[in-house]
Amino acid sequence: MDFRKFLQQNTVYLDGGMGTLLQKAGLPLGELPERWNVTQAGEVQAIHAAYFNAGSHVVATNTFGANCLKFTENELEEIVRAAIENARLGAKKSHGTQEKFVALDIGPTGKLLKPYGDFEFEDAVETFAKTVRLGVKYGADLVLIETMGDSYETKAALLAVKENCDLPVLVSCAYGEDGKLMTGASPEAMVALVEGMGADAVGVNCSLGPKQMRGIVEKLLKVASVPVLVKPNAGLPVTDGKDTYYDVTEEEFALETAEFVKMGARLVGGCCGTTPAYIEKLTAKTKGISPLPITDKNRTCVSSYTHAVAFDKPLLIGERINPTGKKRFRQALAEKDVGYILNEGIVQQEKGAHILDVNVGAPDICEAEELPRYVKELQAVIDLPLQIDTSDSAAMEKAMRLYNGKPFVNSVNGKRESMAAVFPLVKKYGGVVVALTLDEKGIPDTAEDRLAIAEKIVAEAAKYGISKKDIVVDPLAMTVSADKNAATVTLTALRMIRQKLGVHTSLGVSNVSFGLPARDTVNAAFFALALENGLSAAIMNPNSVEMQKTYYAFCALKGLDENCGEYIRFATEKLPAFQTVVQAAAQSGNIHGETPLQSAIVRGLKTEAAVACESLLGVRSAQEIVETEIVPALDTVGKAYEEKRAYLPQLLMSAEAAKAAFEQIKKNMSQAGSSVKKCKIVLATVKGDIHDIGKNIVGTLLENYGFTVIDLGRDIPPETVLNAAQAENAPIVGLSALMTTTLPSMAETIDLLREKAPAVKILVGGAVLTEEYAAKLGADGYAKDGMGAVRYAEEIYAKIK
Repeated sequence: MDFRKFLQQNTVYLDGGMGTLLQKAGLPLGELPERWNVTQAGEVQAIHAAYFNAGSHVVATNTFGANCLKFTENELEEIVRAAIENARLGAKKSHGTQEKFVALDIGPTGKLLKPYGDFEFEDAVETFAKTVRLGVKYGADLVLIETMGDSYETKAALLAVKENCDLPVLVSCAYGEDGKLMTGASPEAMVALVEGMGADAVGVNCSLGPKQMRGIVEKLLKVASVPVLVKPNAGLPVTDGKDTYYDVTEEEFALETAEFVKMGARLVGGCCGTTPAYIEKLTAKTKGISPLPITDKNRTCVSSYTHAVAFDKPLLIGERINPTGKKRFRQALAEKDVGYILNEGIVQQEKGAHILDVNVGAPDICEAEELPRYVKELQAVIDLPLQIDTSDSAAMEKAMRLYNGKPFVNSVNGKRESMAAVFPLVKKYGGVVVALTLDEKGIPDTAEDRLAIAEKIVAEAAKYGISKKDIVVDPLAMTVSADKNAATVTLTALRMIRQKLGVHTSLGVSNVSFGLPARDTVNAAFFALALENGLSAAIMNPNSVEMQKTYYAFCALKGLDENCGEYIRFATEKLPAFQTVVQAAAQSGNIHGETPLQSAIVRGLKTEAAVACESLLGVRSAQEIVETEIVPALDTVGKAYEEKRAYLPQLLMSAEAAKAAFEQIKKNMSQAGSSVKKCKIVLATVKGDIHDIGKNIVGTLLENYGFTVIDLGRDIPPETVLNAAQAENAPIVGLSALMTTTLPSMAETIDLLREKAPAVKILVGGAVLTEEYAAKLGADGYAKDGMGAVRYAEEIYAKIK
């Protein structure tokens, strides 16, 4: 049976954990489990058969880590071929009569993509693509992308699937206790991204037990128009000193996961710690529950790498990253003054813009090169969704492909040539597209004709499979100084488009006042009229006091501002200091009273941090700069991260900016022959574990707080860790493990250090660890994230210095 049809009509049962079962079957510590597809095929087949016997409709191949980064191309092909064959044979050996499907399982690469890591986006796409092509070659029924902790890597994997096959694809991410991915994405952001790109289902797996997942599942079900997948862990890992097990029983797991089916989840299974017994209980508990219908939520939204912005209230689109009428901006583009352009974005974000328009169309500027570049640069320091603004389809495609999230695209129009160029890109990469009401005949003079063009665009988009919820119509604001009826026609068109076509709308509001004095006054009045006539999003200058007043007052008056809270904050906090803030920001980028160096580090501006530090070195000592400038700035971002006001990307970009400042200090101090380094710390991912993203993040942060980091890498034997700690006379050792199967290796390393280097303080971390588990392993400290590791190291250093 076709899997997509089966999914539409049934609750689909997935399988459970694989790694722990292989370990129980004898998988040696440190051996890659994917190799067992070839060397121990019978054991793998038996596990698949057991899951089918338990009631699973879909089993995932034993290829979670099968990629060209770990295996040669020849070995990778043999592993994928054997893995799919093992799943097929498992299905044949099983006695169940249910529909049975084989999913090619794809997990994360273990690398962090640029700009936060060193892995190029296109390299990630090709890495996943090689595995996908093999899965297609050897007959997988569908693809399961799972346990993703980064939205950008998720996009790379999904793009690889969509470009190399037409198989159904399920996308599932691993969220933390805060309900976010490791790099900050919310469930709503991930739904926007993967649903926009055409995934057949979106979901959550790993990291959490069913109780802890409930809030995430609720959010997914609220916004997703595709089936929702849920694969909880069997709770959290615990140890009795000898064995590791999970704290949720089969019965508890089945009861709690059955609730997700009642809520509307369409695909359910298990992750770490679950076994065929868990799946058997789950299928029994949900046998009589009819699947709820999958409904289109009709939600217009765009997203960044952290959050989604829905068109459920009027939105402000910052217009300042655009060379039109801006001499200084054109100069910055010509001179490649990235700092100036990033600062324009930062100021608009801090002034309350919801989305930023990005346009680099100017004479002598190659948009196909510069637009993708500035999209990447802006996304490195700003977490707002971006509006990719260009009429160059080549530039549009490059920017959309590299964009981390679901972009706002400006624009398409009623010309056949425009629609033929833009709609395939929107369909492939996902996005919400602005539709301008002009065609081969130009801009119509009447509201009725503009509505007709909008209807034509919506109808043509439907032919490409693009819903009208992903189209925002711009009926075009024309200057009233040239035509006294221009504003009236636009307002009438706005109202007709919202009422008759049922799509959202946008306008470049300031166009209406060209050629007039006191333009802000005209713009604000027109803005209010446009909002009343159905305007959904305004492209405007966030630095305009009059426009901001109009916006907050309108939202309060129309019941779009609960208890007038946003208006009160604007009137009492933002408005009094508005002009001062704008002036300060225009001069230095500093709107919070920070020094230039602190401001650059907080905002992740590397070049500006280096320049500011270099200027300080002429008048202040290196030690003073570190203690009064760099560390306080890092603490500001670190505190925001710990309080969930900032996320990993901001933390890492701030660390990179601090690193740029430190490079200036190193250069200065090498001449003086002095140092400001703290103690040494040895870091390692334990034997058998090849995931080192978390360790690398910890290392980066520790270095920027002045510690000397000896990074041993991944898959490190206990003896190597001990030798390094002794040779370097390091008072602290940090150990990381992501996989439950490598926790015994961590325990072995800790035991060896305790025996041979008892004075060393041992810090542990990783997705499978808890503070309680770390204590039972004998560790001195546990860090749930990078800043936790910094705080622990600072505490130990304070005692020994």
